[in-house]
Amino acid sequence: MEWQPDEQGLQQVLQLLKDSQSPNTVTQRAVQQKLEQLNQFPDFNNYLIFVLTRLKTEDEPTRSLSGLILKNNVKAHYTNFPPTVAEFIKQECLNNIGDPSPLIRATIGILITTIASKGELQTWPELLPQLCNLLNSEDYNTCEGSFGALQKICEDSSELLDSDALNRPLNIMIPKFLQFFKHCSPKIRSHAIACVNQFIIGRAQALMDNIDTFIESLFALAADEDSEVRKNVCRALVMLLEVRIDRLIPHMHSIIQYMLQRTQDPDENVALEACEFWLTLAEQPICKEMLSGHLVQLIPILVNGMKYSEIDIILLKGDVEEDEAVPDSDQDIKPRFHKSRTVTLQHEGGEGEEGEDIEDDDDDDDDTLSDWNLRKCSAAALDVLANVFRDDLLPHLLPLLKGLLFHPDWVIKESGILVLGAIAEGCMQGMVPYLPELIPHLIQCLCDKKALVRSIACWTLSRYAHWVVSQPPDSFLKPLMTELLKRILDGNKRVQEAACSAFATLEEEACTELVPYLSFILDTLVFAFGKYQHKNLLILYDAIGTLADSVGHHLNQPEYIQKLMPPLIAKWNELKDEDKDLFPLLECLSSVATALQSGFLPYCEPVYQRCVTLVQKTLAQAMMYNQHPDQYEAPDKDFMIVALDLLSGLAEGLGGNVEQLVSRSNIMTLLFQCMQDTMPEVRQSSFALLGDLTKACFVHVKPCIAITIGRLGYVCPQEVAPQLQHFIRPWCTSLRNIRDNEEKDSAFRGICVMIGVNPAGVVQDFIFFCDAVASWVNPKDDLRDMFYKILHGFKDQVGEENWQQFSEQFPPLLKERLSACYGV
Repeated sequence: MEWQPDEQGLQQVLQLLKDSQSPNTVTQRAVQQKLEQLNQFPDFNNYLIFVLTRLKTEDEPTRSLSGLILKNNVKAHYTNFPPTVAEFIKQECLNNIGDPSPLIRATIGILITTIASKGELQTWPELLPQLCNLLNSEDYNTCEGSFGALQKICEDSSELLDSDALNRPLNIMIPKFLQFFKHCSPKIRSHAIACVNQFIIGRAQALMDNIDTFIESLFALAADEDSEVRKNVCRALVMLLEVRIDRLIPHMHSIIQYMLQRTQDPDENVALEACEFWLTLAEQPICKEMLSGHLVQLIPILVNGMKYSEIDIILLKGDVEEDEAVPDSDQDIKPRFHKSRTVTLQHEGGEGEEGEDIEDDDDDDDDTLSDWNLRKCSAAALDVLANVFRDDLLPHLLPLLKGLLFHPDWVIKESGILVLGAIAEGCMQGMVPYLPELIPHLIQCLCDKKALVRSIACWTLSRYAHWVVSQPPDSFLKPLMTELLKRILDGNKRVQEAACSAFATLEEEACTELVPYLSFILDTLVFAFGKYQHKNLLILYDAIGTLADSVGHHLNQPEYIQKLMPPLIAKWNELKDEDKDLFPLLECLSSVATALQSGFLPYCEPVYQRCVTLVQKTLAQAMMYNQHPDQYEAPDKDFMIVALDLLSGLAEGLGGNVEQLVSRSNIMTLLFQCMQDTMPEVRQSSFALLGDLTKACFVHVKPCIAITIGRLGYVCPQEVAPQLQHFIRPWCTSLRNIRDNEEKDSAFRGICVMIGVNPAGVVQDFIFFCDAVASWVNPKDDLRDMFYKILHGFKDQVGEENWQQFSEQFPPLLKERLSACYGV
């Protein structure tokens, strides 16, 4: 008997779906509670699929919502669904994938993909064959719905589909998809290309076997009238350029001609995909020979793409000049990642998968200014091409530049300034003769009445900072600095941001050249403190930190300290321990402490204490989380990393004065825990701090050092072993006095591994090693074996007679211990 809903139950579910569309928060809360209650009934999910697939009398948004709630249930509890419920849902999905409504089809497609990703396709063997069969349906809706679902599965599970786990379904699927490149419906053609495109980068075998057919089929669609199809063709060619350039080279001339056209496509999404082609081509060794003849066409197209579109200008509020009093919203502020003092590591931004709502099958952000657009892509392409062609690019560019830079229309003038910045790195040599005339023009543009012109002028000038600093300071550095400082106090937030970033670059290039202007610079930066909204404050910290790095001890003047420290300390006291704004502030203070040296003493106590607290809190939270991951949140270890780095800054700046702070805290114990953390960035910052403390106050480090060397040797013997002869004697004499424990165990394992790598390093001091070995009362069996092998190896190497002479030097007690424990 097929499952049927109970009429009363159905009405309850429908009422719930209606309520959940209400904007009222109280209603929303009630809906959540009701959902949790209903989820206790095993067949609640049957009702949800029933509303989605069968209840054609209801309006589409309600039916779709029912499917999305079901999708979330599948995500959270699918493994607990009774088999009959799971079967009913799967069957309903496959029977209704051809629903006449595009919204319902898309919802069912998302539901199918979510179930597939839960059981990893293995537990639903009939899914792929059935979807592939449905592609042959005469009914357009069924074909389109099945393709929509297949495209999502290909996106989510491309690796699994190309593995033995499922018996290599791609051998059937890819030739099948290729047939649909010729379908009469553009939507289906587009789905077919998108499906195949998922397998290019992974070089799926089934695609590589059909690569020539694929490329021919793409060429056949080159002039397709549908923009979505053209976009997918461009995307395919760009990826093929990365993985199968060998198959494209014979056709490269016509592909380049095609991409020149598409980069000017009236649909900006197509133009953007095509523009990626130049970026990818620039990374290929054959770029120069393939593109040389086409630069004359390509350069004007890229330059043209660098203008703001009308939509950009509206979204960027390009006509709003003063917005500095408008507070920032949270989404204005991108998550920033902490830069380690020792090395800059790329953290990956953890993007969850929750962002998928029903617009799954369209572009999510056509209507918002996405970070990546034709303007940025064109500028990036020009930048990399300038690095490939160097000054050979200029003959195609200079004639255009003059017209752009002095154009009356601000949008065109702005794009010219961007062009000038984009080529700065690659064409610097060839640009030098023009800079004495261009830099003053750009400095003038810093006062333009349009905020977007002022902000781009800041960026472009920063790209030429190296040249500016190489000239006599009065010619360009002084006027540039004066104007940039005014822009830091601009009334427009975007200009403030650009000026602050540009100033940080200028500081890095100019270093101590800035010393004569320090008073003036600090007045400006401190004034900005009172003026800036949230987002730009974070950039201001960076500018102050970079200033400290650049001028170093020159900052240690009572007058400067008086200006700078009060606002920094005020912010420091304002922020709570949980506030992520501490990151940039701690980074900034770390640079300031290093620069001010003894000048930082009056501020060091509270700063030091708080850093230790941050490390302690994070370690404690990590421990609770490891013991009870269900009850506690994982800590954000960036707090600990930044705090360790600031402690390094204090140790470096205060030198011996940090000793009294260290003696009154448990930092050495904490540091020992940090060095064993699972996260490499934490370990890295803790070793850096250990290094700084060793220089500043060795007396507190000494008791822990021998052990550290041994541990280092255990983890990376290749790096440490060559130094063996320099430290083996003091190491042995200090470790012989420690009683047996875990630390001693790991340290000795390290030394044994190092001796294995560099036996010669221990020969001169072998008696000290023998003495240290004898200090063990009860080594673990495997460690005892290590000692045994080394001692006997040495004895065999030198021969019985030499060993006798050697062991004569042993004190009687040592001789006895070694003979009893190791038979030597």
